[in-house]
Amino acid sequence: MQIFKTWTLTDPGARGASVAMGNFDGVHRGHQAVIDAAQRADAPLGVITFEPHPREYFAPDAPPFRLMNAEARRNRLERLGVERLYELPFNQALASLPPEEFARDVLSEGLGIKNVVVGEDFCFGHRRAGNVALLQDYGAQMGFEVTVVPLIGKTDGVFSSTAIRKALSEGRARDAAEMLGHRHRIDSEVVHGAKRGRELGYPTANMTVDGLHLPKLGVYAVKAEVMTGPHQGCYDAVASLGVRPMFGVNTPNFEVHLFDFNGDLYGAHLSVALVEYLRPEAKFDGLQALITQMDADSAQAREILAGI
Repeated sequence: MQIFKTWTLTDPGARGASVAMGNFDGVHRGHQAVIDAAQRADAPLGVITFEPHPREYFAPDAPPFRLMNAEARRNRLERLGVERLYELPFNQALASLPPEEFARDVLSEGLGIKNVVVGEDFCFGHRRAGNVALLQDYGAQMGFEVTVVPLIGKTDGVFSSTAIRKALSEGRARDAAEMLGHRHRIDSEVVHGAKRGRELGYPTANMTVDGLHLPKLGVYAVKAEVMTGPHQGCYDAVASLGVRPMFGVNTPNFEVHLFDFNGDLYGAHLSVALVEYLRPEAKFDGLQALITQMDADSAQAREILAGI
């Protein structure tokens, strides 16, 4: 997958894509319908999205809400067969463009798109002044096609990032996966931690969750995919998301123990899928009680994952 971080493309070979456009936080089933509709035989499949998320740009001090960081979104889009990702920098210059200038400067002249697909609730331009009808008018004037995809969902509502966040906050990993069309993942580089897990017989890969909406704190059965380095592959695992009350740590942390694994993962990139919530995090009366519980968590996780 090619990644472009500008809307002023000078290479003629990078132009002419059929693109899906939106924020694609979570890349849920509604987003996937938009991407599916952008596929055509006469043009490469592309996605136009924004980094940072516009909501982060306009409310930088708001609580973290993103389901995916940029890395996780790239990984998911590549799995869906996207050939070109136009990850446009959302800054003052882009935010201030009126709808007509966005259509002309970014879509038509800048990226040279052939076709753009959006959901029926898509808005664009300064103060979100443009809607799908206006985008269709501009497309007719400027020489690109516009396809509008209806919102899709279950009988009780559309698939939305808001509903997925709620499911994750309540520990309903399987419900979130149903709405996403894939298991919710946390992606990041493995960083150095306190190395307590190694001393307890449970070495863990430590991953950052900065800037992300946090699922319910606790212990999960997970599938861990090592994306880079000599240990690439998929592993059954158990993970803990929490503030580690046993050790008086208050910063949320994601620690993953890969079953039957022996190796160094520092610097590798992991993509960890939440399969099932096992229990809340807890404070134990001593290290032996903690180890006993970790043994039980691992056994339960292995049993769950064996059936997948």
